[in-house]
Amino acid sequence: MAIINEIKCARCDRKYSGVRSRCPYCGARRIGRGKYSEDSDNAKGKMLISIMILGVFTIAAGILLFTTPVDADAVKPSDDPALSVPGLEDDITSLTPFEPPPTSPPPTTPPPPQVQSVQIWVPNSHQIRDEFTLNSTHPTTDLTVRIEPPGIEAEQNWELSRDDVVEMTPVVGGYRFTRIGNGAVTLTVTVGDVSASCIIRVAGVG
Repeated sequence: MAIINEIKCARCDRKYSGVRSRCPYCGARRIGRGKYSEDSDNAKGKMLISIMILGVFTIAAGILLFTTPVDADAVKPSDDPALSVPGLEDDITSLTPFEPPPTSPPPTTPPPPQVQSVQIWVPNSHQIRDEFTLNSTHPTTDLTVRIEPPGIEAEQNWELSRDDVVEMTPVVGGYRFTRIGNGAVTLTVTVGDVSASCIIRVAGVG
């Protein structure tokens, strides 16, 4: 018959059977002959061991991943029976992002033509006038302007240096000038940045 030794608890100094793993008096856990450990210390030990085992597995997996040779030609899409479907390659090609063809830049709009010259004309005679006289024989006259190059649509500014010699009345294509007093007046017509002048003399009024 075997004799079971008694163990002395390291916490409460009481003796108990050696077959027990805990002291029946104070509950201290036995980790060796006459030694005990707290539950918190045991939990910390288990956690530390788990972390170490996890770290070892992680390092081993990393070494295996980076040291395993990868043969790029080992498996080709064309060798895979699952991909050997008629028309599959065309479908894959059709998924390529569409690139629109290059477009040419929009045409540039040429700048509008600029006024090069302005001339004062007498419509009935088609003569350029830079000076003329209104008298009892010719008390009125119509004037228009000729712009180069033709076809330019720009605002025309007609201006008299005096308003007591002739009266300016708008007509189709220009203005009509009627004598109202003796003297001389300067007519200036401006189109864009170009101007033309004409001297109108009036005699025999009153």
